[in-house]
Amino acid sequence: MALKRVVVTGLGALTPIGNSIQEYWDGLVNGKSGAAPITYYDTEKHKTKFACEVKNFNVEDYIDRKEARRMDKFAQYAIVASEQAIKDAGITEENVNKNRVGVIWGAGIGGLETFQEEVISYAQGDGTPRFNPFFIPKMIADIAPAHISMRNGFRGPNYTTVSACASSANALIDALNYIRLGMCDVIISGGSEAAVTIAGMGGFNSMQALSTRNESPETASRPFDATRDGFVLGEGAGALVLEELEHAKARGAKIYCEVGGGGLSSDAYHLTAPHPEGIGVIAVMENTLRDAGMQPEDVDHINTHGTSTPLGDVAELKAISAVFGNHAKNININSTKSMTGHLLGAAGAIEAIASILAIQNGIVPPTINHSVVDENIDPTLNLTLNKAQKRDVKVAMSNTFGFGGHNACVLFKKYEG
Repeated sequence: MALKRVVVTGLGALTPIGNSIQEYWDGLVNGKSGAAPITYYDTEKHKTKFACEVKNFNVEDYIDRKEARRMDKFAQYAIVASEQAIKDAGITEENVNKNRVGVIWGAGIGGLETFQEEVISYAQGDGTPRFNPFFIPKMIADIAPAHISMRNGFRGPNYTTVSACASSANALIDALNYIRLGMCDVIISGGSEAAVTIAGMGGFNSMQALSTRNESPETASRPFDATRDGFVLGEGAGALVLEELEHAKARGAKIYCEVGGGGLSSDAYHLTAPHPEGIGVIAVMENTLRDAGMQPEDVDHINTHGTSTPLGDVAELKAISAVFGNHAKNININSTKSMTGHLLGAAGAIEAIASILAIQNGIVPPTINHSVVDENIDPTLNLTLNKAQKRDVKVAMSNTFGFGGHNACVLFKKYEG
């Protein structure tokens, strides 16, 4: 059976550097940092006092107040980004069969803030287990796609992928394959996360995973720099409308790009650390190229996982050199986490969007905050440091990896009919 071709027809974003696709893209190409002191709670006793929060967000501008109170913030973010993408794609009652429209979403943690608030409330009470009746429906990771489908009447496949920070890239690959196999016409996919909480920050701090550059938050996320000291936690959501090509053409949809392929792998090595030689990353990129029917020389741009951790950045770049050989130096490599921070389960979605916009606009956003060369990194690699670079991007890859050794990679290519 011939696989159907899949294209992207809609995009939506709610990020630390912009609350729409245009704002997000403007922030990326201009090297805007989303990191700032945390405003959600008192950080006096915390090691890390900053994060990449979503800014200027009033949920009641988007969702009825009563309805919003029954959702964790990660689900609110999912609704906002998905509504943007659905509108951008021009999906209406008349031009889709809702039985063949699905929602496959990614979340690495889910309703952490809800869980934290309910447990604290119980601990401060008299020991009687009085919990909010919406505690479980607000907290569970699968609830975001449920809300999206219920709001729009989409009756196709509906679930959440959970693979830590690879979750939304995993969701995109699942969506790609459902459509390829003819099981759906359209799938709303992406991911959301809202883990900038006492528990989220405290947990990552205890692992020594976060940067503690409190004196200069805006420069703390510095992938590939020799002085990097950990990632900066971010939050938000990214949504993509994936659609079967002929279905998109029949309804006159605009097409951002084609989804060429996707790959998955496991490090099978450590709970939180990457394999030092990047063997799982090598496998996932090779799997993706094979799935897309492409050669290493076809790739123009790689948006790396690039979290700004001492081990992870080096391992990923070693893997890129191993897979792409001499061609690696011809690729524009970057890490947009230098601007957005690390959105955990939503990272794959917003970075996929950045890759797609690089194809559409012929510009590769920069890796900001780089000042000190790391001697462990191949100096011939073009890491797109500190300034966006113009480039005719025909093929872009987006890498996303998660605790537990989960690796996901998605390949996008310019749509040429």
